[in-house]
Amino acid sequence: MNNLRSRYGSLEDLVDPIHTALLLVECQNGVIGEKSSFPALAEASKAIIPNLGLLAKAARESKVRVIHGLAMTRSDGWGANSNARLFGAARNSDIQQLPETEAVRPVKEIGFDSERDVLLPRLHGLSPTSGTELDSLFRNEEIRTVIVSGVSLNVAIQNSVFDLINQGYQVVVPRDAVVGVPVEYGQVVLENTLAVLATLTDVESLVNVWSQ
Repeated sequence: MNNLRSRYGSLEDLVDPIHTALLLVECQNGVIGEKSSFPALAEASKAIIPNLGLLAKAARESKVRVIHGLAMTRSDGWGANSNARLFGAARNSDIQQLPETEAVRPVKEIGFDSERDVLLPRLHGLSPTSGTELDSLFRNEEIRTVIVSGVSLNVAIQNSVFDLINQGYQVVVPRDAVVGVPVEYGQVVLENTLAVLATLTDVESLVNVWSQ
C-alpha cells in the first residue's frame, strides 16, 4: 500500500526516472554484510538484502540514478565523530570501515555499476545527506524525488529523510528495503514518524511502476 503524500497524482508520476534517484544508505559489507561492525543490524538486514538487490537492478534498468552512501573512517581517525556512543562502538569494532577495503564496498547482492552508479563516501556525520555534496548533485541533475533505502531506521534513514524533506525533495521509502534494530522498533519509526513525511511503498510496487 502507498500513502502518497505529494503534489504528484500517482506513484508512477512521483518516481518518474527523469527526476528520481535511489539512495542506498550504508548498504556496504562492513555494515550489513557477513563481517559487520554492527552484528545485530547485519542479522536484521538479511531480510531486506534481496529486496535491495531487486530495487537497485530495477532502478538501473529504468535509468534511475543509483547513489551509494558509504560511511568510512580513516586509519588515523581524522575527521571522524567522537561525540556519541554510536561512533565509539564503531571505533572499537574489529571491523573498520577503511577506504579502499572490502568493508566499504556495496554488498554483492546490490553490486556496483561503474558506468552509472555514484559512490558518495563520507568521513563524518550520521547520514549521506549531512555535509556531503549530495544536495548539490541532485539539484544539478534536477532530481526532485529521492527513494531512501538501506540502514538503519534507528539513525541514518531517519536523518536522511529529515534532511531531504528540509531541502525540499519528495521522499519515498520502501518498507521492505529498510530495517532497524530491534526490527519491531523500525516498524514503529516507519508507522509513526516516516509515514507523515515520506511516501511509504514497497519494492514490488516500484519495480512494477518502472517496468510499465
